[in-house]
Amino acid sequence: MGHRGNDSNANSQQTDIGAALRNGREILFQAFNWESHKHDWWRNLERKVPDIGRSGFTSAWLPPATHSFAPEGYLPQNLYSLNSKYGSEHLLKGLLQKMKQHKVRPMADIVINHRVGTTQGHGGMYNRYDGISLSWDEHAVTSCTGGLGNRSTGDNFHGVPNIDHTQLFVRKDITAWLQWLRNNVGFQDFRFDFARGYSAKYVKEYIEGAKPIFSVGEYWDSCNYNGHGLDYNQDSHRQRIINWIDGTGQLSTAFDFTTKGILQEAVKGQLWRLRDPQGKPPGVIGWWPSRAVTFLDNHDTGSTQAHWPFPSNHIMEGYAYILTHPGIPSVFYDHFYDWSDSIHDQIVKLIDIRKHQDIHSRSSIKILEAQPNLYSAIIGEKVCMKIGDSSWCPTGREWTLATCGHRYAIWHK
Repeated sequence: MGHRGNDSNANSQQTDIGAALRNGREILFQAFNWESHKHDWWRNLERKVPDIGRSGFTSAWLPPATHSFAPEGYLPQNLYSLNSKYGSEHLLKGLLQKMKQHKVRPMADIVINHRVGTTQGHGGMYNRYDGISLSWDEHAVTSCTGGLGNRSTGDNFHGVPNIDHTQLFVRKDITAWLQWLRNNVGFQDFRFDFARGYSAKYVKEYIEGAKPIFSVGEYWDSCNYNGHGLDYNQDSHRQRIINWIDGTGQLSTAFDFTTKGILQEAVKGQLWRLRDPQGKPPGVIGWWPSRAVTFLDNHDTGSTQAHWPFPSNHIMEGYAYILTHPGIPSVFYDHFYDWSDSIHDQIVKLIDIRKHQDIHSRSSIKILEAQPNLYSAIIGEKVCMKIGDSSWCPTGREWTLATCGHRYAIWHK
């Protein structure tokens, strides 16, 4: 088995960094999709905050709130301007205030791998930031993307200047900006975009400097495929995500892309994939569940981009799996609000069961069946679940059916 890490380092951190990870009872909501910038988004979300809070979500990930060249927010330029295509700074602060009232923590989308320049510098490239806050020169840009800085400590994001995090002045400025988001603007959690682009040790430094309550990184790497499709064994894939988490000093969680990749193949009649050779879940949740954020889709994989979508007719089986299992589950806006009232209500019911039966990120799991059309497991000794076409129910009179739907059922004691 790969290196799992342990939680001792996080425990020695200040409470406000480690507390949410130790508690393990987070349920996240991705509060946007790829088209949200077209729909007066901060106002739209403000109307939904009471429902988001009532449904049991602890944190809502908002799209990038800073000024950006692209309307979606992922080509930032002036980091201190909070007027974006999603709405004005005034509307954003109103939304954050409403979230505070309903005890939903706002998660900021932190895009610090790259930054669009304002003026031409070295080599005629737009690699200077004159005339705006954080007015860096070419030394803030990696040499691999047209700057005078050092080589990148990760993968390149092509087409725009990539930020050189090896520079002390850059890290000081980014830390101060993150502290401003945290202490002045009102964001409490961070999501690190394109985390493959720079070394995880810098994420550790930024978390220690700004002290978000909860952090998650997007370490999106390709799963292992062969001529016939997805490999059964994805250990090297989940190991790379775990190495990144370790590199953050275990202070950040990471999206469990391994579980997504396996689960979306498994639900098509290959549910045997959901048990690894050691009898554990085959994603990051099988090795380090307290740091694994499980999800079915996001603004990249689903929505109108649909780069790697979860099969739409199996969505509820997917949620029945991640909302009953260890790890930290996340629900996607489209599924919750755009698909149907029925799906919204079924997801709320699953969250309700998770909370009432006290399933958390480190809950025990015993996988009972993993056949082509049947998967079943007991989680935390108090919840039993099954997905797939085959009919099945747990033996023993202590089990009561809590909820069921198309191809899934949940029991509790």
